[in-house]
Amino acid sequence: MNNRCILQPALLLCFSTTALSLRYNLLRLQQFNSSVECQKLLEQLNERPAECLSDRMDFKIPKEIKHPQQFQKAQAAFVIYEMLKDIFHVFKKGYYNPDWNNTIVTDLLRELHQQMVLLNTMVVEKLGEENKRQAYSMIILRLKSYYVRIRMYLEAKEYSSCAWTVVREELYWNFSFINRLTDNFQN
Repeated sequence: MNNRCILQPALLLCFSTTALSLRYNLLRLQQFNSSVECQKLLEQLNERPAECLSDRMDFKIPKEIKHPQQFQKAQAAFVIYEMLKDIFHVFKKGYYNPDWNNTIVTDLLRELHQQMVLLNTMVVEKLGEENKRQAYSMIILRLKSYYVRIRMYLEAKEYSSCAWTVVREELYWNFSFINRLTDNFQN
């Protein structure tokens, strides 16, 4: 009798752990595919003109984002969510380069929004306040400052084509960092 009482909670724990692991594996695959799609869309916007080389800028992405091995799954999910949200807001402002194809920008915004919804539904909502506080540590504050620098740069350059070329290239690399963060989902 006692064995049955212990067996049921043990099986429930195994199944819930397996389900959570499967959720992260699915999320990892979907996030990777979404990042690749966003990079393809960014590549389609237009190539970097030679006259824009002098406009290059180091926006100083937080070093934890470049080397995300220390993040746990929950933290990585929150950081990815914040990155997607901030990238979305950079483009959503409506000041994007007038030379760009509006359909590509709309597709990019849709892809970003879908991934934010997926992350929010599968992970962020379910993790609770304690995990949010841990994830919203100094790294999130540094990440927010990074995206503010990007938006201030665009504003200072009056949303010029060259400024957007520099920002487009910077955001392109953000998706590589997002994929590195997503690798934490398999651990």
